[in-house]
Amino acid sequence: MLEFYHSPGSCSNGILLLLHELGASFDLHLVDVRKGEQRAPAYRQANPKGKVPALGLPGGGVLTEFPAIAVWLAAHHPDAGLWPADRMAQARLVEALDFMIGSVHMRGFTFVKLPQKFLSDPEGQAALRAHGRDEVSRGLDLLSDQMGQGDYLLGEFSIADTALFFLLCWAEEEGFAMPPNLAACLARLRARPACRAAAPMLRRRVSA
Repeated sequence: MLEFYHSPGSCSNGILLLLHELGASFDLHLVDVRKGEQRAPAYRQANPKGKVPALGLPGGGVLTEFPAIAVWLAAHHPDAGLWPADRMAQARLVEALDFMIGSVHMRGFTFVKLPQKFLSDPEGQAALRAHGRDEVSRGLDLLSDQMGQGDYLLGEFSIADTALFFLLCWAEEEGFAMPPNLAACLARLRARPACRAAAPMLRRRVSA
């Protein structure tokens, strides 16, 4: 059985969506990153990196990093047809995932959402947040151009869209002007049965 470590509202939402798309069986372990549970000794024992998402594998060991988890899941569920046989198509999937996670997420949204992690000065935080917003806006424009008039980022639904999903949700939350084709794609993703099934665990919990 897969062991999935997930924090609702985080980037792990994309992996949760993918698990439902694949019809994979998994045990869900909630990790509240707002409370710092990712740094707790019990979680660090399972995942020394202290981050989400993480996937405990049936044979032992844990897989981390969004692109690696997404590729492994798609490749190990061939009936779902989400891992192409063509090597160039595989490369394009990895390329898209790397851009969304490495650039739009880490160099954009990280600064928008958490500038205090890097600077204590309020003016510096504001500048860093503004820089992050510029990076996200640039990333959204590039993703919009890449999608064009297709229904999904690379044409047909793919694992790339599971990363796009959490990025577009964040963009909506942070008040970004979303290109129309990306807004339509987000609505399309939310309408998928897998997303409806995952919905209860996509939202952040409200602490009592």
